[in-house]
Formats: sequence, C-alpha cells, structure tokens
Amino acid sequence: MELWYQLVSLLPFEWAQPGGMYFMKNALLAVLVISPLFGLLSTMVVHSRMSFFSDALGHSAFTGMAIGALCGFNEPTWAAVIFAVVFALLFNLVRRKSALASDTVIGVFSSTAVALGIFLSTVGGRSFTKFNSLLIGDILSVDPVMIALLALILVLVAALWVVSFNRLMLSAVHPALADSRGIQVFWQETVFSIAIAVVVTLSMTWVGLLVINSMLVLPAAAGRNVARNLFQYHLFSILGALAAGVAGLMTSYYVGASTGAAITLFLAIWFILTFAVGKRN
Repeated sequence: MELWYQLVSLLPFEWAQPGGMYFMKNALLAVLVISPLFGLLSTMVVHSRMSFFSDALGHSAFTGMAIGALCGFNEPTWAAVIFAVVFALLFNLVRRKSALASDTVIGVFSSTAVALGIFLSTVGGRSFTKFNSLLIGDILSVDPVMIALLALILVLVAALWVVSFNRLMLSAVHPALADSRGIQVFWQETVFSIAIAVVVTLSMTWVGLLVINSMLVLPAAAGRNVARNLFQYHLFSILGALAAGVAGLMTSYYVGASTGAAITLFLAIWFILTFAVGKRN
C-alpha cells in the first residue's frame, strides 16, 4: 500500500498529501478496483436480461448478514457471501428446471430473501437500525485486505472473460444453440452468477444495497447506446463505470453525500449522454 500512497500523493488534492487521510486514499483505490469489475459484469447482466438479479443477490446478502449476526460471527460478511452463493446456485437450478420466466423467478427469490432477512434481523425484538448502514453503504470504511480480495476477483473475472467469453455470450443469447454446440450452459451461467454474488456481497457495505443494482445495469446500458461492436460495448461500459466511480467519490467527499448515490447519479448522466449521442447518430 505504501507505493499506492506515494502515487496518490502526486494528486493535487489536500487529502492526497502524505501522512494522513488514508481512508480517502483507500476509497479511491477501491473505486478503481470495483468500477471496472462492475463495468465488466454489467455487460453480461444486461445482455442476459438479468438486470434485477443483482438486486435479488443484494437482498440475499442482507439475509446472510442477518444470519451471521444472529449466529454471533465476528465478521458476518463471510456468512453473507456463502448465503449469496447458495442463493445464486438455487436460482439457476430453479430457472433451469422451471418454465417460469427469469424475471418471475428473480421476483420469487428476491421477495423471499428480503422477508427472511428482515424477519431474522428483528426476531426476538432486535432493532433493525444496526443494518441501516447496509442500505446506503460507506466506502470510506474500506480496508486494504478487502481491496486486495476484490482485486484478485477482478483478475479472475477478466481471465474468465478471456477464456470463456464466446461460450458465455452464446449461452446468454441462445441457450438452445449453445447446448447443441456442446456448451455446458448451466455451468456457464452458474459460474457467472457466483461471480456476481461474490462481488455484490463484498461491495454491498461500501456501495449500499439501495443503489448497487444500478452499478450492474447503467454502465452496460450506456455502453450499448453508442457501441458498434462487442469490443466497444465492453470498453464504454468499463470506462463509463470508472469515470462515474471517480467522479462520484470526489463529489461525495466534497459535498458530504453518499458515495454510492453519487456514483449512480453520474452513471445516470453517462447513460443520458450516450443515449443522446446514439439517437443523433
């Protein structure tokens, strides 16, 4: 981290000066790791028409947090990760075996997860207020260990894209054709779902449950407005997520607002701009 702090000290901001404000320096690094990760995953979420899947995963992660707190875990985040992964596996299994549409299955799982989470967090007369921080998030509380973990996940997801991109894309666009080509569609979808589950859960406490779904929808939706091919689609999604992430962090710091909400607003502006450009062209 010392190398990172030295690099940040070159920036023309008062918080970037050496010897202090490490929480802001850590937050900037977290944004630089999270943003391309969400930008990359966003392309598949939008392409697969699973825009509300991340929202459902956020609800399941909240339930996992409640279970971890109820069991007395010192770090309930890991209970949330496990529960979210199980949730993703069950979702894929039910969607595969059922004739119901994906949005219907997502609605069933999402409503069940949030109801279970609220029930467990308030059972025995407990107060729900201790979970309020999950709703809006606090990226300034991020620690270097979690940043390193998300950086590792970013590398793994990028490697997955390089190795399995064509299979993932065909599975999303035409599952029947993918099956006929010998592609294990269920396992492709499962690995993708697990990746989203882990990323959503680990970043939920920073970004906030209320806006985390936008991080997995708006980057690719904006990129799709102006992209002419798949390379541009991914590029605009990642660059838009990065620009909005940095701008949102800076804005939230100087005006004292929620970072997750600020990032979402910049992503919305990015979507509007690309929509206007796309319509004109």
